Amino acid sequence: MKIIVSLMLLAGISFYAQAQDDLSKLFDSTGVRHPKVLYTYKGTRIIMGHSTETLRKHELDFRVDHRFGDMAGEFGGVKTFYGMDNSTDIRIGLEYGITDRLMVGLGRSKGSGAQRQLVDVLAKYRLLEQTQDDHMPVSVSLLGTTVISCMTSEADPHQAAYFKDAADRMSYVAQAIVSRKFGILSLTLSPTFVHRNRVGYMDMNNLFAMGVGGRLKLSKRVGLIAEYYYPFRSNDSKDYYKKSTSLYNPLAVGVEIETGGHVFHINFTNATAIQETQFIPETTSSWLQGQYRWGFNISRRFTLFGKKDWKK
Repeated sequence: MKIIVSLMLLAGISFYAQAQDDLSKLFDSTGVRHPKVLYTYKGTRIIMGHSTETLRKHELDFRVDHRFGDMAGEFGGVKTFYGMDNSTDIRIGLEYGITDRLMVGLGRSKGSGAQRQLVDVLAKYRLLEQTQDDHMPVSVSLLGTTVISCMTSEADPHQAAYFKDAADRMSYVAQAIVSRKFGILSLTLSPTFVHRNRVGYMDMNNLFAMGVGGRLKLSKRVGLIAEYYYPFRSNDSKDYYKKSTSLYNPLAVGVEIETGGHVFHINFTNATAIQETQFIPETTSSWLQGQYRWGFNISRRFTLFGKKDWKK
């Protein structure tokens, strides 16, 4: 009988403790109601374009992006050590998280289109974040970029690099980035608008494009990544360029490696340029003709002005 009473008493205490725990969770205002999905991508870029990820508040990102020359075809092979003797574009930039949702950046690129010596200023804001309970099914970020060419103007007024005034040097990108993480797979759509104040004959000042990207997680720190952009060019513009220089859609594949503070990409792409204002409308290299190159993106992050920095 004592054993039965003891068991009943223990059961009552257990039930009471469980009830108290459930009530505390119910009324706990500090709990996270909709936990966020983390690490859709490891960095702020997929390969060529941006991901929905933003820097954290007071986080500084030092970036180096590099594209080598053609690996194969007429200008590749052993004579150029499969493109390593040449570089088609290089960008060095600093980007900073003003808040956990808003980041800004400044960069300098060699350039690989009609215009060279590029300086870019960007801002990206994370509008929505995917949650684990699908209360918010996707993440959405908004990107704005301004690019200015610092090169000497061409003498021929028909050239895209002829600058009558300062406004001719300016190009712009507006992009909405929508992504969703499905377990080990992340997918992204990036509707993009490119405006260039100065373009060549029969080129388009305003160009819409759709980007598609993804990441397949292989381990905690390694993933396969891919990205593709389809520009919606007018038929008249397409027909004109078929007669001289063929235009191709940029496609890139690679590996993403995160090593604690560093995010490193090894990638292969037919795009020679790094800036969206160039690789989306001006890619003239073809995978099928061996005009693809390998490159890398290196991201090194530093945390500035953390709580520890303010302690005396």
